[in-house]
Amino acid sequence: MNNHPQKISVTEKIGYSLGDLAANLVFQTLVTYLAYFYTDIYGLKPEDASIITLIVGLIAGFGFNPVIGALADRTKTKWGKFRPWILFTAVPLGIAALLAFSTPGFSYKGKMIYAAATYSLLLLLYAANNLPYAALSGVITGDMGERNSISSYRFVAVMFAQFFVQVFMLPIILSAGHGDKAAGIETVMTWLAIIGSVMLLITFFTTKERIIPTSDQKSSLKEDLKDLSRNKPWIIMLTVTALIFITLAMKGGSYVYYFNNYVDEPALASFISPITNFFNSIGMNFFGEDPRSAGFGLFNAGGIIMMIVGITFSKRFADKYGKRDAFIASLFISTLFVLAFILYPPESVGLMFLSQIFHGFFYGISTPLLWAMIADVADYSEWKNNRRATAIIFSAMMVGLKVGLSIGSSLVSSIIGHYGYISSEGAQNVVQPETVAAGAKMLVSIFPAIPFFLSCGLLFFYKINKKMEVQIEQDLKYRRRKED
Repeated sequence: MNNHPQKISVTEKIGYSLGDLAANLVFQTLVTYLAYFYTDIYGLKPEDASIITLIVGLIAGFGFNPVIGALADRTKTKWGKFRPWILFTAVPLGIAALLAFSTPGFSYKGKMIYAAATYSLLLLLYAANNLPYAALSGVITGDMGERNSISSYRFVAVMFAQFFVQVFMLPIILSAGHGDKAAGIETVMTWLAIIGSVMLLITFFTTKERIIPTSDQKSSLKEDLKDLSRNKPWIIMLTVTALIFITLAMKGGSYVYYFNNYVDEPALASFISPITNFFNSIGMNFFGEDPRSAGFGLFNAGGIIMMIVGITFSKRFADKYGKRDAFIASLFISTLFVLAFILYPPESVGLMFLSQIFHGFFYGISTPLLWAMIADVADYSEWKNNRRATAIIFSAMMVGLKVGLSIGSSLVSSIIGHYGYISSEGAQNVVQPETVAAGAKMLVSIFPAIPFFLSCGLLFFYKINKKMEVQIEQDLKYRRRKED
């Protein structure tokens, strides 16, 4: 296995991070708006939206990702294994995102077929792009300190994408469509498709694969799967990934319902008025005139800004305590602030914002560590089996991501429907039953806290601690030097 210098330039780290910024323009839109888009813009019943997101997501998770992973590990080009996938899916992924959030005037049955078809295409192309992109982080360098640094760059970019989607996207949709949400979201998605495609191309041209298996290293898919089945850290991280993305999809997709149906509008307007008035006074009317959409954006903004702050602490904690221990501590504390939402009455807007800020900071510490730990699992597999199968490791984790996203998004539609939510289908001033407010409150507190707490418990059985990280890194460096 080739052993090139392991230090990575800032230019390459930024170039790599732009790929996740692009992907998260799509991913964060799915997490934040998919359920809302299907029920309130596209006009599907909550139960039908739930079925589509669950079934398509599970098919994508268990069908698309293992196939892409196996193909990517066996790709051989002058550009490497994974970079060509980023190159050739850059533009198609943007087009698929635009199609998935379009609103053609079909019959109700036609709408369901179109939604299922376009969501399937989007998840297929997302897997073909983002899985090799994620695997690329495992072959850019074998230096775990540099890998932690790359993850920090990457997830600052993720936060920028999340900031745009969760803070500005809803007001921009309303503005671009002049009140027509369907026209607005198509306009916004067109621009996101163009910008995202350009960023992915920059990632391709600025990165390099350095950890390259020797020509005599060969393994069958059966051997790769056998290695996975015996890889306990991989099994734990697969489960943890699924649980985390159940929470992210459930929590992220529920805030729009929470602000529209639970938070007291006069209290919200009073709380945010100093901020919105300041921006208006300097000619920057970012948030429009609707206090609920403005509050939703500012609420997300506070959490995301603090997540970015938390990310800056991630590397130092991981280097000092090891990724596992830093992950457990930060995830557990962040979950306490999610759970706190069950205590707040509709008028306690200040406490809601404060909890979101503290949750964002502590969750931000854990954010880069998940994918860095998955790269460590690929190293662990090579260390144990003398074979490297980076993409199949990451493809399995993408199964967890897609399963978690699908279950979480489906739960949002299903639970809010269970509490009596009425699809507005673009109509204004639909009066929801009082039970919807209780459902929205549960969806941002009790329900999403459960998978996070389960993840913390599972990570105590993950044995790649700080001591083992150092041992694996040293042993693999020694082997690679011998092979060179």
